[in-house]
Amino acid sequence: MMKKFILALCVLLISVTGLSKPVNGYSYGDPNEEFVAEAYKDMFTKLNESPPDYASTLAIFETVKEELDMHMGSEPAEAVLTHIENEDKEAVISNMEKILVLNIARRLENIDKNFEEYDTSKKLLAKAFATYKALSPVVEEKSAEDHQKINAHFESALVALGNPGLFGVGEKESNYNQFVKDKEEILTILKNVFKMKSVEVGHYSEEEFEGSENVKNEGWTDYSNFKNWIPIIILVGAIIAVVLFVRKRSRG
Repeated sequence: MMKKFILALCVLLISVTGLSKPVNGYSYGDPNEEFVAEAYKDMFTKLNESPPDYASTLAIFETVKEELDMHMGSEPAEAVLTHIENEDKEAVISNMEKILVLNIARRLENIDKNFEEYDTSKKLLAKAFATYKALSPVVEEKSAEDHQKINAHFESALVALGNPGLFGVGEKESNYNQFVKDKEEILTILKNVFKMKSVEVGHYSEEEFEGSENVKNEGWTDYSNFKNWIPIIILVGAIIAVVLFVRKRSRG
């Protein structure tokens, strides 16, 4: 009986682990698609209608708000919501552009930290480039030269990842130093084009996102959201069940 109970408890704990992953996890999905970038393009279209369609813009933004909160804290998203509410078209677009730049920085930084993981790095680079493609019309309009430089650095960064090949066939050596150079050049150009104080991952100042002054940073786990408590509640319940069972057995 005791062995069966312990086995059941193990299964329960594994289930808790499984439940907790979707809360903070991330699925890469199609590496050539970036949901935040797609949302930006759809929002841009709605905002450029005559008159601007703020209701649809809000609905589109809500589809990516949770992801932004998870990876960036709540300030950037709350700033965008404030500007939508105030019907400030230019501020909404400007803040979304900065969010996309920071998303590119986050992808490139994650490649830097896990450079040897080729499959993951290649997907992250594809995500970063898909995000840049959404921004590229703005960059090209401001400076065609900068646009060409960024494209060239993305191509160079892809080559720098190398290729482990298949059973040694098609293997290409990676070049970490070259990747770092390309990453820094891409982010420096974007920082200057969009006049940002910093593109450092985790840096979201009030100056960058006006309208976020009174927003509390919830970080990676928002415990005001009930679903984030579910794994903890299950785990605590399992522990209590074990204690009560052991007490009952000892009394018997």
